[in-house]
Amino acid sequence: MAIELAPAALERIRGYLAADPQALGLRFGVRRTGCSGWGYLAELAREQGADDTVFEQDGIRIYVDADSLALVDGTRIDFLKSGLNEQFVFANPNVAAECGCGESFTTDADRAA
Repeated sequence: MAIELAPAALERIRGYLAADPQALGLRFGVRRTGCSGWGYLAELAREQGADDTVFEQDGIRIYVDADSLALVDGTRIDFLKSGLNEQFVFANPNVAAECGCGESFTTDADRAA
């Protein structure tokens, strides 16, 4: 099991953490949303949940709740800039399909349900 941060994502998250010393790290997971079912949640972690799995890469802790773990395991998080736009992007091996707008995804387990 692993979540990987690309170098650009590491640097961006380091910046967020430096600006907010109370934060523990990155909280990463999913929530039900959009037209395909799952949307990513990426925010600063304020506390560790009892069911969290904690990954660490280069001093950055990544907190993933138990319900999200199977859906995001193996994801590589990157941070891209293009002109005035910048965003985190997710390469998730569990994704079976994405909606047309790119805001949500499904997995093979969702299709079987």
